Amino acid sequence: MITLYGFALSNYYNKTKLALLEKGIPFNEELLAPSQDAAVLKRSPLGKIPFIKTQQGYLSESQAILEYLEDAFPEHPLYPADAFERAKCREFIQHLELNIELIARRLYPEVFFGASVSAETKDEVRKKVEAGLQGLGRLSSFTPYAIGANFGAADIVAWLHLGIIAIATQKIYGEDLVAAHVPGVADYFKRLESRPCVKQVAEGRDAAVQAFFAQKK
Repeated sequence: MITLYGFALSNYYNKTKLALLEKGIPFNEELLAPSQDAAVLKRSPLGKIPFIKTQQGYLSESQAILEYLEDAFPEHPLYPADAFERAKCREFIQHLELNIELIARRLYPEVFFGASVSAETKDEVRKKVEAGLQGLGRLSSFTPYAIGANFGAADIVAWLHLGIIAIATQKIYGEDLVAAHVPGVADYFKRLESRPCVKQVAEGRDAAVQAFFAQKK
């Protein structure tokens, strides 16, 4: 059985967990924070989470994990069968994670942790995030799902990242940039959040967030 290591504050942990649930793969969870401890570094080369334990060994990096799960457990596929459409799914995920989420992450210290982000950083992030979201709109109309007619890996990534980017940009700029640049995203989120596995992951994430901030008081 697969063991998933990490914690539900991490979108990338939740990405992996949701893929496991949607594919119906049995797994255990082991709570673990990022660490430079030698025992963790043997399993995850930079001590990052999430990572998983398989019969063959350990595997880190959420996108590599998703693609491993798709190859090793082909039932309930999360990627299209057609080679080009599979590539379009990967394109969507890479664009969202590298050209939008990674940039928006620079706002998170102020949004979630009480730190301060400079005005220059906020201006730079806004321009790049808006450009990224406009590009995302060229890759998908989100009707009904991110890549075609079926729920899949692209939707897992979109639900997790676009939701937190919406919260962050609303707090920093007074405007939800996701809603502003992705038409129909509210209805898209409703479709995703009606799924039982999405609800389960959302409940775990929300409980972890509440516990984290309760400790900060």
